[in-house]
Amino acid sequence: MSGTSAGRAPKGAAGPSAGDPAVATSPYEAIRAIPVRHYGRWVAAVVVVALLGWLAYGFSQGKILWSTVGGKLFDHTVLTGVWHTVLISVCAMAMGLVLGVLFAVMRLSKNPVTGGVSWLYIWFFRGTPVYVQLLMWFNLSLIFHTINLGPIYKNDTVAVMTPFVAALLGLGLNEGAYMAEIVRAGIQSVDEGQTEASHALGMTSARTMRRIVLPQAMRVIIPPTGNEFINMLKTSSLVSVVQYSELLRATSDIGVSSNAIMEMYFVASIWYLVLTSVFSVGQFYLERRYARGSLRSLPLTPWQKVRANLTTLRRPKVA
Repeated sequence: MSGTSAGRAPKGAAGPSAGDPAVATSPYEAIRAIPVRHYGRWVAAVVVVALLGWLAYGFSQGKILWSTVGGKLFDHTVLTGVWHTVLISVCAMAMGLVLGVLFAVMRLSKNPVTGGVSWLYIWFFRGTPVYVQLLMWFNLSLIFHTINLGPIYKNDTVAVMTPFVAALLGLGLNEGAYMAEIVRAGIQSVDEGQTEASHALGMTSARTMRRIVLPQAMRVIIPPTGNEFINMLKTSSLVSVVQYSELLRATSDIGVSSNAIMEMYFVASIWYLVLTSVFSVGQFYLERRYARGSLRSLPLTPWQKVRANLTTLRRPKVA
């Protein structure tokens, strides 16, 4: 059979070599990655900057003595008011947290008496304004002249119900009602199989709650608790009505005596912003710690977010 076999080049014919341009060149064109241009982001940034500039210009036209704001920012009376604000907020929040855990467990109890008492407590203190509760505690001596607990304790109500005690009871009892619902939601978020397994191992109900349920419920309890504490820092301004010298009352007294009322309100606002910012950072890292094991990747820290935003602003090079 004459001729060449299929697929075999005839003798003398030059086959394709590695240096042949036809072989070296790829039949597909290289992909050119063109980044998407987000014009809306730049427009929104320009609008926001313009609004901020307009707001700053408006304040610059007002008759505000900024030197007074700066001079009174670290006044001894103001710093004392800041300390009293932090003190009453921490104490009231601690009281509310303890009461919240207690009444949440009572609410979930199968005992109808404890469940009913817990529901009544939550219903009353969530249903009435905290401002009214503060006034009621402060004026308790109008209906009870003495606090008589028998052989345990007896004293005049006026001597017992000091501004600090009235503020603590008003804020703490009110916060306990809200914390009870937050803790109850956290406890109910834990699978019932965890409780059943612990009981099968011989653990008591109290130990199961302390060692098994509450540690797992913290991931649900921590975020709203942090928000409640930050709200407590601002709500503490209401205790000025019971003559407790916190931040707002301290700045108001200085403003009245020095005829710089608005300037002192600015001082109070600056300190409230500082306090809420500091505790917000603490809340973030606390939430981040309890999020370990439940999220695939932890949320970015503020510094990591800044670095990520700066990276996105850089335009990638196109080869």
